Amino acid sequence: MKRFGDVVAVAGLDLTVSAGECFGLLGPNGAGKTTTIEILEGLTPPDSGDVEILGMRWQDGAPGRALRERLGIQLQETQLADKLTVSEVLGLFRSFYRQSHTVEEVLALVELEEKRKARVVTLSGGQKQRLAVACALVSKPELLFLDEPTTGLDPQSRRQLWEIIRRFRADGGTVLLTTHYMEEAERLCDRVAIMDHGKIIAQGTPKELIASLGADHVVDFALTEGRIAKDLVEILRQMGGVSAVRTGPDGVSLTVVELHRALPALLALLKERGVELSLLTTHHASLDDVFVALTGRQLRDT
Repeated sequence: MKRFGDVVAVAGLDLTVSAGECFGLLGPNGAGKTTTIEILEGLTPPDSGDVEILGMRWQDGAPGRALRERLGIQLQETQLADKLTVSEVLGLFRSFYRQSHTVEEVLALVELEEKRKARVVTLSGGQKQRLAVACALVSKPELLFLDEPTTGLDPQSRRQLWEIIRRFRADGGTVLLTTHYMEEAERLCDRVAIMDHGKIIAQGTPKELIASLGADHVVDFALTEGRIAKDLVEILRQMGGVSAVRTGPDGVSLTVVELHRALPALLALLKERGVELSLLTTHHASLDDVFVALTGRQLRDT
């Protein structure tokens, strides 16, 4: 548990991350993800509870250097000296460790070879993020902590970082990352824990959590006349293949088992009631939908 004044940032978690896996902490901003990962990294002491990392405990006389040598840490915000070159930054970080990659090796890991002589201030956002991850990888860590590594990046830069993480995993490394991008977690993580208000509200593989919805697809629609009538909502709940109905200011969301049956039935029902659609979209069920089902709200609302 961790409290800041009257605010409970972490309300008690029970997590086990296995060697060689990628484990994701998912949730909206303010869910407690960063506080949790900073406790695991030994940067923030918990108010109560035990933390064991690679067989060591921060509480047992502060193992300090022996444990930190085995960890790679990329913080949510990394401030590097603007006037240093990429090679100088990596040379500085590798000097902190007894064993490390060479500068050229770590440049190759994050594909920044062509920027070795470039000053930090001249790098793009994606290149700065890759440099931050390079600083975390330089010590040949066994466990890599990544705190929202792709926030604010364009799609290409995000995929480049995903590939770096996959290569680290392929070499036997363990990853614990935080993100509020559910697609990112689905692509990268073996298991995930969804956090909200400092607590874990669901945990499992992405497939297990999505399967818990009891449906494969989600249909979102809105009506030109605004809010949907209550009696129509009840009819939708009884419709074959519909496992859940959620209403909100933006329209209605149906979780359905057989899209090819549910969609024609929905259109026929709306036509029979004489109401017109202003929006209709469908998509495969995702971790985003799991979050909505558990909390009643979408990530963008938080």
